[in-house]
Amino acid sequence: MNKTFLFFLTSFFTISITIDVIAQDENSKLNIIVIGAHPDDADNKFGGTAALFAEMGHNVKFVSVTNGDAGHYNKGGGHLAKIRRAEAKEAAKELGIKEYTVLDNHDGELLPTLDVRHQIIREIRNWNADVVLSPRPADYHPDHRYTGILVQDAAYLVIVPNVTPDTPPLEKNPVFLYLEDHFQKPYPFQPDIVVDITSTFDKKIEALSAHESQMFEWLPWTSNRLKDVPTGADERREYMSKNWSGSITSDEREALKKWYGEKKGEEIKYAESFEICEYGRQPTEEEIKELFPMLR
Repeated sequence: MNKTFLFFLTSFFTISITIDVIAQDENSKLNIIVIGAHPDDADNKFGGTAALFAEMGHNVKFVSVTNGDAGHYNKGGGHLAKIRRAEAKEAAKELGIKEYTVLDNHDGELLPTLDVRHQIIREIRNWNADVVLSPRPADYHPDHRYTGILVQDAAYLVIVPNVTPDTPPLEKNPVFLYLEDHFQKPYPFQPDIVVDITSTFDKKIEALSAHESQMFEWLPWTSNRLKDVPTGADERREYMSKNWSGSITSDEREALKKWYGEKKGEEIKYAESFEICEYGRQPTEEEIKELFPMLR
């Protein structure tokens, strides 16, 4: 065997083994998609957990079903939509997530139509999602409610080949989860899965702060607190930490003890919670630990 052929053969097997290892590594990565109504919804409810997944090498995508073109007191239309897309892009960088897609549906005008359902199905299929998260269809904002309904409507159809046939169906149904809310009717949110985000809380705050038009303008204006918003970067960071830290309920604390153990569960400072949707695949406790490896 001559040296040239031996070199070629060795290189071929080295490349083959490398490609196989890369393929195995890609197959082990989880694909998580969070579908909110507006650019900042996913960050607010899943930002800390998204950063954890990203740090572990998994693929996270945020989707805003509307372009946010109505969410301001003196800006609007295409100009505001452009601002909010740029803010979403910056937030994705802060969290380290793969993609942040903003669909071109008008803010405040969302309806659970067939056309938008097709958009949702395509997003879930193209991401080959293992886990899909969305609001519950019970919320003060109609865009939030209808986003929840749209994702519920997609929960079975993502595996049906003759529905939205321009995009290949998923081979298996994802696990669908609800993002946390505080509404009590028709029933209160149930914290089935609770994730410790203490280590990524600062990243979540930075991501939310990237949505300047919302966190420092629109939302304070709606609560008549615009005058309380500081202008300095450090002061704004403190303002965000104070106003968006949230509190851990007794039910969430019990869930944290279940997933992290009694001692650590008592010490956790910041957390995000998710409810298992009655549609889609129903995971066992072991499957939940596979889909949320930070719980192991």
